[in-house]
Amino acid sequence: QVQLVESGGGLVQPGGSLRLSCAASGSIFRANAMGWYRQAPGKQRELVATLTSAGSTNYADSVKGRFTISRDDAKNTVYLQMNSLKPEDTAVYYCNLLVRAAAGRGWGQGTQVTVSS
Repeated sequence: QVQLVESGGGLVQPGGSLRLSCAASGSIFRANAMGWYRQAPGKQRELVATLTSAGSTNYADSVKGRFTISRDDAKNTVYLQMNSLKPEDTAVYYCNLLVRAAAGRGWGQGTQVTVSS
């Protein structure tokens, strides 16, 4: 099973930016739809951005216009560019294949994003 490793999180002030990376151990993105998810303390994990194998994207209303999902097939990496960050964006962020997420498997350790002054 291809492993996914998230990185790029950290502490940022409101209005700041971060770019998260999701590195895969193999070439899976061309054939699979990917998603970035997040889970805030005390809340359920939510889907914030998707990227299909054909390159179509979709975003949760809460991040639309601020977050951008993209991928680099040569590097087997999916990115989440996050701009204009808000305190409510604070969460652990995970990437996963949509099919794995739907089956409740394939979750990595995630990367913590904290937006605070």
